[in-house]
Amino acid sequence: MTQDELKKKVAEAALKYAKGVSILGIGTGSTVNHFIDLLADLKGEIDGAVSSSEMSTARLKKIGIPVIDLNAAGTLDLYVDGADEVNAHLQMIKGGGGALTREKVIAAASRKFVCIVDETKYVDVLGRFPLPVEVIPMARSFVARELVKLGGQPRLREGYLTDNGCQILDVYNLDILNPPELERTINNIPGVVTVGIFALRPADVVLLGSEGGIRTLK
Repeated sequence: MTQDELKKKVAEAALKYAKGVSILGIGTGSTVNHFIDLLADLKGEIDGAVSSSEMSTARLKKIGIPVIDLNAAGTLDLYVDGADEVNAHLQMIKGGGGALTREKVIAAASRKFVCIVDETKYVDVLGRFPLPVEVIPMARSFVARELVKLGGQPRLREGYLTDNGCQILDVYNLDILNPPELERTINNIPGVVTVGIFALRPADVVLLGSEGGIRTLK
């Protein structure tokens, strides 16, 4: 089974969580794209979705699902998103697609966060995937120097701006042994919009697609 087929299988497994939910929170990325496409069959039951990126918004509108502003939607029952890495504690690194800030806001505003990934994303220790940090442009160099002090090697994501008009530093060579502590530390650096560690608000359920089927981590 190809990696793309695994992503589609795990997206299918997440559909049962969407049954009976009128307004969904929707993340960003290739696995989520499969999930959005599958929602076409449920669109009569869904009043709308809160989207974490312009890319997901366009895909939702294409299949006829209205996109609602989070301010109007209030607390959400369900948020479905992927991850770049996930560990046994359901803590994640996210932001490879650049939507980490909006993803973190929607995750925090949701009662249940279901993370959908293929087995290649499951790790013992977070940090092999470079850690995205969204920064205000004027603070980029300052934040980079602070990240070096923490043991990382930050690189600017060249030619890229987030949907918020900010830049991303991808931080290499971090072993993230205490994800909640590092999340707080980096978030407290002036000029950081948010860091792509999702540990203070981890997933509630991780659906892990593998050759042997779907594993559910809770």
